[in-house]
Amino acid sequence: MARGFRLIFATSLLLVLLESCEGSTIGVCYGRNADDLPTPDKVAKLVQLHNIKYLRIYDSNIQVLKAFANTGVELMIGIPNLDLLPFSQFQSNADTWIKNSILPYYPATKITYITVGAEVTESSNNVSALVVPAMQNVLTALRKAGLHKKIKVSTTHSLGVLSRSFPPSAGAFNSSFAFFLKPMLEFLAENQSPFMVDIYPYYAYRDSRSNVSLDYALFRSSSEVIDPNTGLLYTNMFDAQIDALYFALMALNFRTIKIMVTETGWPSKGSPKETGATPDNAQTYNANLIRHVINDTGTPAKPGEELDVYIFSLFNENRKPGLESERNWGLFYPDQTSIYNLDLTGKGAVDMTTEANVTSSNGTWCIASSTASEVDLQNALDWACGSGNVDCSAIQPSQPCYEPDNLVSHASFAFNSYYQQNGATDIACSFGGTGLKVNKNPSYDNCLYMTTGSNKTAASNVTEMASTSSSMHNGVSKWIFTSLLVAFLSLL
Repeated sequence: MARGFRLIFATSLLLVLLESCEGSTIGVCYGRNADDLPTPDKVAKLVQLHNIKYLRIYDSNIQVLKAFANTGVELMIGIPNLDLLPFSQFQSNADTWIKNSILPYYPATKITYITVGAEVTESSNNVSALVVPAMQNVLTALRKAGLHKKIKVSTTHSLGVLSRSFPPSAGAFNSSFAFFLKPMLEFLAENQSPFMVDIYPYYAYRDSRSNVSLDYALFRSSSEVIDPNTGLLYTNMFDAQIDALYFALMALNFRTIKIMVTETGWPSKGSPKETGATPDNAQTYNANLIRHVINDTGTPAKPGEELDVYIFSLFNENRKPGLESERNWGLFYPDQTSIYNLDLTGKGAVDMTTEANVTSSNGTWCIASSTASEVDLQNALDWACGSGNVDCSAIQPSQPCYEPDNLVSHASFAFNSYYQQNGATDIACSFGGTGLKVNKNPSYDNCLYMTTGSNKTAASNVTEMASTSSSMHNGVSKWIFTSLLVAFLSLL
């Protein structure tokens, strides 16, 4: 009997441990409100190419579900607001949907979350009351199929669900939504589902520039905002908004519900009045966000708390109504070229840079012209390593690609990195006339254009450097995991 108890305890301990070792994750939203997007099969290849492991879609489109079969990408799928009425009224509708939209594709297609409705409190037609009954019916249908422990059910919210968000400690839910929020929060707590929220510091900055600085919105503020009630210090709006939600949940005594950010991002283009919508600001926000999340930084109120975040959006969507910015949240153009350079893995761009230099996507490379002046080359190199967002740490002194130590070699490294990461287009190799596109592997520089064989070592060294930080973090987790695994085995 005692041995059986020890086995149960040890198994529970191991499951908790496995959960705690997962760490924060970054996903991307795959919106399809456009008429010029690539086919789902091509999108699946693009997602895998950029090592995106988590994807959110807003429906249960069969072609998308088929395209992501056997890719390992985890999908969050959705039930649109228009379908909430039939799902809330009859259990049979939820049963049929699970039978037709989930079971034929699962588990080859890794579906891990179902969102029942989206930002219903923002909906013009009052569908809030339908959400919880629909969620319950979907969960019941999953339970019948034996999937209720593998697929979580929730719904997404805008930050408008709060009546107060500043200071964060005063965060409170809008009382006019109480009839809907209380049973919804009870459902989440009972089923260990996350509170899903869409957070956009961009809008706070755009609509209140006198109160919100651009640096504070972009995670690069050198000053701090103090919460007078708690003394907690905030250097960015994202953390402040997340903590406002945590305090709102605690005020209602829902302390175990985790928060998941199902949309956030920054537009790369806007109307004349939307001066903050630029590629540089979009790249800065998303790059800083990824770094902040992957490091398991947490928030001032919840330091070290894991947080899963989805960036909006994979593509620009030309059919979205509203201001110009609404159609320009994408990481990629419809032709699958990057709008700006962004490492979605959180490991650092050096890793991607190295891969770009090992192989060329179309059999061409971009090098620095030997006839360009040193001044022009230096300016182009500075731009590539700065605004161009190329990670140039590999060509710094004592690093693997510092030699040969000359301007042409260093500029070639940066030029080719930018070129490959931005679709290998002619314009991506211009650099003010100092870039030169070539179709023969210029192997005179072994570090820059690594070929097969002996030069692979340099590539692995650079990759190792790029992932040192995350490896240290993972190393601690693995050490704890190993120790507890030994404890687990000793109990058997």
